[in-house]
Amino acid sequence: MSEAIAAAPANTQASGEAQPAAVAAPVAAPAPAAVDTSAAPAAAKQSTDGQPVAAPAAAADPNSAPAPQGAPEKYEFKAPEGNVFDDAIIAEYSTVAKELGLSQVDAQKVIDKLAPKIAERTTAANTEAFNAFKDGLATQAKVDKEFGGEKFNENLAVANKALEAYGTPELRKLLDASGLGNHPEIIRAFLKVGKTISEDKFVPGGLQPTKGEKSAANALYPNQKTA
Repeated sequence: MSEAIAAAPANTQASGEAQPAAVAAPVAAPAPAAVDTSAAPAAAKQSTDGQPVAAPAAAADPNSAPAPQGAPEKYEFKAPEGNVFDDAIIAEYSTVAKELGLSQVDAQKVIDKLAPKIAERTTAANTEAFNAFKDGLATQAKVDKEFGGEKFNENLAVANKALEAYGTPELRKLLDASGLGNHPEIIRAFLKVGKTISEDKFVPGGLQPTKGEKSAANALYPNQKTA
């Protein structure tokens, strides 16, 4: 019987019948590549209970600049040399700086940049206001009902003579620096002194008047008793 089976293919070929195609043996699938878990990101690793493990924080670079800090609880500003802070302005600036989240360093930089310009403008404004104050007093004096008008210059000369005779250099500096030299009441006082003392009997400051002459104190304060 074994011989018949062995001869069967030969007989079939001879008879002209189609032969079935040979079936190829199955090719074994390639084995999956080994996964190197040592190189996997730390964030992808899992603990033994199946929960993800957080990646370790990156080491800080010692050469990197420190991260900017936010606004402090309270700003402590240092005024540039020669400047004085206005408390009300600084309070408002602090509020805005905190709203913007400026750090102490950044907020101080703004102050350092703006303070000189603010001081310059403040000085100019103060000078302008002072000049306007003096000019206003001078205008009042010129139209004063007692000594102003057409005889203003004449009356002013009399007042100046009294100031020169009885005033001191320090007093004149004070009147000039304060602007009060143009004040109508100051002019009025010295004008009265000049009128109560004859022109040829002015006594220089510090000297006692001779009999019959009035001192500046008596002229300004006639009711005051002198020693």
